[in-house]
Amino acid sequence: MRDFIFYAPTEVAFGADSEAQFVPLLRKYGGTRVLLHYGGQSAERSGLLNDLRRAMRDAGIPFVELGGVVPNPRLSKVHEGIKLARRQHVDFILAVGGGSVIDSAKAIGYGVPYDGEVWDVYSGKYTPQTCLPVGVVLTIPAAGSEMSNSSVITRDEGELKRGYTNDICRPRFAIMNPRRTFTLPAYQTAAGVTDIMMHTLERYFCDDGPRELTDAVAEALLRTMMSVGPRLMQNPEDYNLRAEVMWAGSLAHNDVTGLRSFGDWATHQIEHELSALYGVTHGAGLAAVWDSWASYVMSANPARFAQLSTNVIGLDTSFPEVTSPAASSPAASSPAASSSPEAISSPDTTFPGASVTSPAASSSSCSVAGGLSAGSVESLALAGIAAMKEFFHSIGMPTSIPELIGRPATDEEIALMADKCTRHRTITQGKVKHLTYDDIVVIYKLANK
Repeated sequence: MRDFIFYAPTEVAFGADSEAQFVPLLRKYGGTRVLLHYGGQSAERSGLLNDLRRAMRDAGIPFVELGGVVPNPRLSKVHEGIKLARRQHVDFILAVGGGSVIDSAKAIGYGVPYDGEVWDVYSGKYTPQTCLPVGVVLTIPAAGSEMSNSSVITRDEGELKRGYTNDICRPRFAIMNPRRTFTLPAYQTAAGVTDIMMHTLERYFCDDGPRELTDAVAEALLRTMMSVGPRLMQNPEDYNLRAEVMWAGSLAHNDVTGLRSFGDWATHQIEHELSALYGVTHGAGLAAVWDSWASYVMSANPARFAQLSTNVIGLDTSFPEVTSPAASSPAASSPAASSSPEAISSPDTTFPGASVTSPAASSSSCSVAGGLSAGSVESLALAGIAAMKEFFHSIGMPTSIPELIGRPATDEEIALMADKCTRHRTITQGKVKHLTYDDIVVIYKLANK
């Protein structure tokens, strides 16, 4: 385990009565002139915005409003918020919604005290030293932005989607009432579960060496989401299931399941170009490319994928030996190959949760691989990848680009996305395997089948 600094300062008020803490928390963290920032009409229709407005009026706290945040939040809305906040001398931003609204609020927070163009922050030209404080009333559990140090903004011109990480933007408080998520559509709920799992998976495939305790936490969260997710599809107003997902979203992205800086993050970077170009839901885009990424890079660390197969999926180690596929071979690395009968020897990959058993959660990758030949380890790894793909399908998520956007991506679109993903071929992505432009083109093509 490597040295690290863990920092998670956000104060959380969680539960059905958590909104009673809104004004005390707002006062505690210095909110005297508030920008109320939100997205569409769901928070309005639910009565939540009116409840918050009334609470601030009763407490004598002035506020101004800016709605209209869209999924994959736009730089143009951030600019609008910066101008409004400066004009009204705002000293606190209240984000009411999910990850898009929170990320937009963080970007506004960076921009208000900065004399330059706030896109400089996201393009790497400027490192902010200060950020207006942000508080959150969460309505969409998925992104984990309510406790994270990251935000992602899309520049309207050129459809560039870029993320930025800095601890100064971590929200001061987050109010989480699971009842506010009862009316979320099934697709949005499933995309949220997927995003939560992906935040954990990105950290799981890491470069910080043996980490038995952190692995056990990550694996427990993944198993819980694979158990809870399908049941929530059938019981959308089950408070306890909603609560599990809401809390998991925060834990998956506040570094409890692994430090962000040690994680892989290639799947997120590959997906960012999909949602920038096509405007798709982020969680759905992640599901569409994950198994293609996993199949392509698996041979660089098959023991780690085998550990996922046993400790999360619940597969045993009785797999026949297979020939190790070349990681760079599209045929060997394709999703179809990972779904072949030879690769999937688990007798039960149905969901919800029946096959997601908890084996010895303390097993390390060494113990999983130690008694198996190289071929058997790879077979086990491929079976787990296929089972994870099946899980995403079972909750209604797309697992290919054609399923995601309704058609295959063109070769020109793939080339454009890979070029943006590698900053015009100047950087690589990922830690399991350092992915070049050519690698990312192959992964997009695998996901395009």
